[in-house]
Parts: sequence; C-alpha cells; structure tokens
Amino acid sequence: MTHLTGKRVAILAADGFEQSELLEPMRALKQHDATVDVVSPKDGTVQGFKHFDKGEQVDVDVKLSDAEAGKYDALVIPGGLFNPDTLRIDEKALAFTRAFFEAGKPVAAICHGPWVLANADVLEGRTVTSVPNIRRDLENAGAKWQDEEVVVDQGLITSRTPDDLPAFCAKLVEEIQEGRHRGQQRSVA
Repeated sequence: MTHLTGKRVAILAADGFEQSELLEPMRALKQHDATVDVVSPKDGTVQGFKHFDKGEQVDVDVKLSDAEAGKYDALVIPGGLFNPDTLRIDEKALAFTRAFFEAGKPVAAICHGPWVLANADVLEGRTVTSVPNIRRDLENAGAKWQDEEVVVDQGLITSRTPDDLPAFCAKLVEEIQEGRHRGQQRSVA
C-alpha cells in the first residue's frame, strides 16, 4: 500500500456535488494517510446528491476565500451537475484551480468536474475524459477527449462517472505520491 503521510489534499465542492465522487476519493486519500479538506465558496455544509436525489451533507473545512493553494499537494473536483456549474463561474474557484496547475501539482476531476478546468483555461493541449455530455465543451477549451475510465496526463487525472471511481481513486493516490509534474505547468504557460 502506498502512503500519503504529510500530504494535504483539497476537495473543491459546492452544493450539488455527486456524493460518491466526493466521498470515495476522500475515503481513499484518508486510507493512505492524507489530510483532506473540503474547500467551498460557503461555510457550514455542502449538499450532496445521488444523481438527482438529495444525499448527505458534508462539512466544509475551509472557506474558499480563506484557502491557499500553496498549502495543498493536490486538488480534487467532484462532479454532479450543480457543483461544477456553480464553481465554473466563481472567479475564486478558477484562480484556486489555476494555482495548482501553475505549481505543477496533481489535479483530479470526474464527471462534470472538468467544466471547472475548461473555465479555468487549463485544458489547452491536454488529454482528458469526462461524462460524455460535456465532451464538446472540453474540446472547445482545447482538450483532446478520450472515452476511457480514467485518463492521466502529466498529473491531470480525469474520469467519466461513478462507475470509474476505483480506477480514478487509484490513479489519484498514485499521482499524488509521485508529486509535482512539470507537464501540469504547460497548461498555464
């Protein structure tokens, strides 16, 4: 088993995140001894969904306005329809996301989560996957889209749906263990 002792990971989430796409990566990271903070534009809790039905609420650890990307080793952006749709128009969320790319740190996004990456302007020339519904958006942002359970491109980890979570979580842990990736920085150069 790999260990992420001393690694700190931010999960960027707003109301409407797909529950399994936040909780399963969080569980995998904690099983590997990482510290995980849920970062959100609001205080208190964020509302999860199981597809279109309300699910669990998750406590927010750090308000986005107080979060510093430099304190984290990696970023995870869960999907769901409402979560990334909210985050992709939040300038603080986009700047927070770009900072991980500028520093060459691993970033993982699943399902609709890559919408945030498209709006953060970090997909030019990158290979990604996502839920098929947003393929055109990602291609329009300059990405090459593949229909695979998980795609890794120099520290950028993307997956399609909750069915892909085992592969997504495994690659997330692996990429964080590897550390910084120079290839991440080419997205913001």
